[in-house]
Amino acid sequence: MSAEARDFSEMYGYNFEDLKEGMTAAVSRTVTDADILMFAGVSGDTNPVHLDGEFAASTMFGGRIAHGMLSASYISTVFGTRLPGPGCIYLSQTLKFKAPVKVGDTVVARVTLTGMKPEKRRAVFSTICTVGKTEVLTGEAEIFIPPRP
Repeated sequence: MSAEARDFSEMYGYNFEDLKEGMTAAVSRTVTDADILMFAGVSGDTNPVHLDGEFAASTMFGGRIAHGMLSASYISTVFGTRLPGPGCIYLSQTLKFKAPVKVGDTVVARVTLTGMKPEKRRAVFSTICTVGKTEVLTGEAEIFIPPRP
């Protein structure tokens, strides 16, 4: 199907005007060994705490941990696919890493709309990643929602 024939709903998420404070969306991903190895390859972050079990066992974590930015990337997944959805532009993100994520952990990344800047078509979101009841990452993001053509 050509780009011209595609339904706009496939290419664009929410209109700015349809957003309301309090809206929330999430994705869930179980971290695998392959995820960590591929993230190391793509990012170039080959810190042995992520890749070397023997080294990682000697650290305060007691074993290998996933890259913090891997968990943070799941926040981007929420923005790009759920809320505000396709077409949005990620402008900024603060992050506080609070607990490690290990192979086999299921990370839930959730965003909640906390503020609107209508004059700039920007939305502010609180962001959080959890494993079970444990917060592993928190922050705040600002997203631009362009007008549809």
